[in-house]
Amino acid sequence: MFTGIIETLGKITDLQHEQGNLHITVESAIASELKIDQSVSHNGVCLTVVALADGKHTVTAIDETLNKTNLGQLKTGDLVNLERCMQLNARLDGHIVQGHVDQTAVCTRFRELDGSWEYTFEYDAAPGNITVEKGSICVNGISLTVVNSKANSFSVAIIPYTFEHTNLQQVREGSVVNLEFDIIGKHVARLMAR
Repeated sequence: MFTGIIETLGKITDLQHEQGNLHITVESAIASELKIDQSVSHNGVCLTVVALADGKHTVTAIDETLNKTNLGQLKTGDLVNLERCMQLNARLDGHIVQGHVDQTAVCTRFRELDGSWEYTFEYDAAPGNITVEKGSICVNGISLTVVNSKANSFSVAIIPYTFEHTNLQQVREGSVVNLEFDIIGKHVARLMAR
C-alpha cells in the first residue's frame, strides 16, 4: 500500500530486455535505504527491488505490467516518481493507493496558469472506472484531486511544489500517464452495478 505522496524522483540509467521482462535500473536518493525484496512504487506501479548497487536499484516489469502501464515506454534518462510502501504508524497524507495501475491515460491539455499548472487527461471509461469531482486519483503514482470530472476525462491542478518534485514537469499534451482510480470509488461503482 502507498499514499501517493512521492518521496523522490529516480533517473532511469539502464533498461535490459529479457524475454517478456524489462529490467529497469534507477538511480535515486533513496537507493541506499532500499532492501532486496522491498516494494517500491515506480510511476504508480508496485515493483519489487531485485538488485542494489552504487546508489541504484533494479526492478523487473513483466509483460502484463508493460502492456497496462507506461513503463514500456521508458527511455534511459527519463524520470520516474518513487515512493516506498506506507508505514502503518505514519500519517496518510495522500489517499489509499495500491500500486496497481488500472489503465493509462493521455494528456490532452496542458496549461500554465498564474503560479500553477492544469492538466487534462482522457481515459477509457469502458472498464467502469470513474472519477468524482473533488475525489482522489493517482496519476503516475501521485495522489491528486480531480477537478472537472467528465465521463472519460478529468483535470488536475498542480501546485509548484508538486510540479518541481514529480515527473509531471515532463508531461505535456500527448504524454501517456498511469492511472489508479480511487479504490473506494471503484468498490462503490462495482456494488452499484450489481
